[in-house]
Amino acid sequence: MSETEDKPTRSRKPLGLKRSVEAGEVKQTFSHGRTNKVVVEVKRRKIIKPGAAAPAEAAPPPPEPKPAPAPKKAKPKADVAPTGESRQELQARLLREAEEARLAALEAANRREEEERQRLVEEERKRAEENQKQEAKAAEPAPAAEPEAAPQPEAEAPAEVEAKAPAPAQQLAKPENAAPAPRRFTPVQPPKRPEPAPKKPAHARDRKSSDRRQSGKLTVARALNEDEGARARSLAALKRAREKERRAQFAGQQQPREKQVRDVVVPEAITVQELANRMAEKGADLVKALFNMGMMVTVNQTIDQDTAELLVSEFGHRVKRVSQSDIDIDTSSDVDAEETLQPRPAVVTIMGHVDHGKTSLLDALRGTDVVRGEAGGITQHIGAYQIKTKGGDSVTFLDTPGHEAFTEMRARGANVTDIVVLVVAADDGIMPQTVEAINHTKAAGVPMIVAITKCDKPEANAQKIRERLLEHEIIVEEMSGDVQDVEVSAKSGTGLDELIDKILLQSELLELKANPERAAEATVIEAKLDKGKGPLATVLITRGTLRTGDVFVVGTESGRVRAMIDDKGRQVKEASPSTPVEVLGLGGVPLAGDVLAVVENEQRAREVSEYRQEQATAKRTAMAPASLDTMFSALADKQNVIEYPLVIKADVQGSVEAINSALHSISNDEIKVRILHSGVGAITESDVSLASATGAPIIGFNVRPNAKARELIERNKTRMKYFDVIYDLTDDVRGEMAGELGPEKIETVVGRAEVKEIFPAGKKDKAAGLLVTDGYIRKGINARLTREDVIVSATTIASLRRFKDDVDEVRAGLECGVVLADTNDIKAGDMLEVFEVEERERTL
Repeated sequence: MSETEDKPTRSRKPLGLKRSVEAGEVKQTFSHGRTNKVVVEVKRRKIIKPGAAAPAEAAPPPPEPKPAPAPKKAKPKADVAPTGESRQELQARLLREAEEARLAALEAANRREEEERQRLVEEERKRAEENQKQEAKAAEPAPAAEPEAAPQPEAEAPAEVEAKAPAPAQQLAKPENAAPAPRRFTPVQPPKRPEPAPKKPAHARDRKSSDRRQSGKLTVARALNEDEGARARSLAALKRAREKERRAQFAGQQQPREKQVRDVVVPEAITVQELANRMAEKGADLVKALFNMGMMVTVNQTIDQDTAELLVSEFGHRVKRVSQSDIDIDTSSDVDAEETLQPRPAVVTIMGHVDHGKTSLLDALRGTDVVRGEAGGITQHIGAYQIKTKGGDSVTFLDTPGHEAFTEMRARGANVTDIVVLVVAADDGIMPQTVEAINHTKAAGVPMIVAITKCDKPEANAQKIRERLLEHEIIVEEMSGDVQDVEVSAKSGTGLDELIDKILLQSELLELKANPERAAEATVIEAKLDKGKGPLATVLITRGTLRTGDVFVVGTESGRVRAMIDDKGRQVKEASPSTPVEVLGLGGVPLAGDVLAVVENEQRAREVSEYRQEQATAKRTAMAPASLDTMFSALADKQNVIEYPLVIKADVQGSVEAINSALHSISNDEIKVRILHSGVGAITESDVSLASATGAPIIGFNVRPNAKARELIERNKTRMKYFDVIYDLTDDVRGEMAGELGPEKIETVVGRAEVKEIFPAGKKDKAAGLLVTDGYIRKGINARLTREDVIVSATTIASLRRFKDDVDEVRAGLECGVVLADTNDIKAGDMLEVFEVEERERTL
């Protein structure tokens, strides 16, 4: 027991059989926010049975005399415990009553503060009015008859003010005739209980204080005592009260600040906090407004554009809606002023059918020989060149391919040009790509000049060409039309000067101008991936001046101009409008036909390129709405159609487009091309890995694999095919696809017979007696057994007899007996149809 008494614990109950004191805790909360837990003791009142003597412990202490008669005070509710109440219920009740008393005291203190503040404001207002009256009286001239009566109101004014608004009890009394003292803060009264009880006699208070000093523990009754229950105001509460008084004092003097209306930019999605920052409002106010709208959100949640617009309008600001597409660069609305435009060279595109002499004509104009370096003698890239005429004028030429696979290149050349030179061979006439070039020119809405080439050949007939052009609504000047034409020969050089003169004349009529003093814009003519230089793009400047170091965006790629090379291989520092240059410094290979636009900084370039990449990804991954019809048709296509996978790598982007379109045109209902990957540049290890995993061949068009890719090709035995002429590529792929389908089987019916009778032949087989009605029947030939025009089985003739002899063939009108292989389901009246199968090589 001694060890237990030496080590008491706060939460453990005292040991003993008969406990008259129960231990508990009371939580005290202070105004400055701190809390404290105090151990209290609850004394139980002992119940004495009738007729039993009171215990010695309950006897009152003898030395203390009885106090004088005083008004009885009602005991706290905590001292009266109902019979049968447990210790936990008693403690909970006492804590509840303590909390109610604390809240009542706090409410009374707040009410007193509000009354005091209103009284002080009213007092200050009256004092200000009195001062104004005194100043007005002092300003009036004093009457001559009563010189001594005028100062009397001034002397009495302070007394009146003091009488109307008496000072608090804690302030000292002021002399009646003294000047008003400076304004001081009113001391804050300590909070009192709402229903104060009558004071106790002095000797009772002294006895209670002595008891408190003697006892070190705090009981519930003592914690709820009226003298100690009131809380003292903290220093922070005093400061807040004085600040409130100061604001109330100057409330009448300050004018409400006028609300500033702002233009708030509202995107498609924005967080509540960001919207609050743009409106210069509190985030809590926006959350409150959203709660009133029925939206339970926090400041970090995202809201849509319509909700943000409602909030901006509710707070009195102006809405400026923007969308995510505003990030992109829109050059269509950017129009240069007329006074900033200057003359620029003409851009001329040479178009026509394959092998009609387009590149030879351009070589004759430039004084070079490009044809000699072209594979197959045909142009497979779009080239850009600039020449100077004898008069010093510059003309930019674009050479487009004439092969049928390069439709997109021809369309791109027609869209960026000012004048189209339609090349038609005098010895060949109007061909399909000539008609296509005419249609592209009409769609682009640009003027046309007809150049009739190969006029030095003996079989040339220029007049026939002019007449054939009438079929396509092209009327030349010699036939009273408005289209210029000229007969030229690239080999002999005749008519070249006349062609240049007509081009310059047409450009003068068009009055071609552009603004060179602005951020450059250009169109990508061709793009490729060089092993040493990286991504390269041949661009044609449409307006502005492109300089080294400019930051630009082209398609989904961005970059900085590291260097520029002209068509003669020289490095240049800047490129003016209508100048073709090759640009180094791209982040990736762009698509041919993309627009290059110079921007202010790299951050803007990355922002635009990232947005375009997101749009391209969303477009590529978008799926058509699913339905039962589309699902079943897709399933049927997968089951019935054979796929031919390919990996394609080419030297330039335009060739990749042409190869893809040409191969897709080969596909039919039985087999289709599936291009796993197509790109620009050399064949890499990733291309070989993809082809090896899928069993697809790799097609290289004017490109070769690097060293590591070659090792991987040899190790995996991947099929490689190299081409430098596009029609060789398409012919080879067409043959490969036909081989995948296998030979084409053609059935030819050679005879028909009617089953007359059925005979047993051996233990299991049956023999059919036939009458040949048409053609012939041969042993081993394919046959179909039909019953009422419905095919019962497809089989072959296993045995053929006439009477008892085996024969090889029975002609029409004769009878014979046959045994069919793998079938015994034969009945009299069935028809037997025999046919031969011929296998032919399949072509696509």
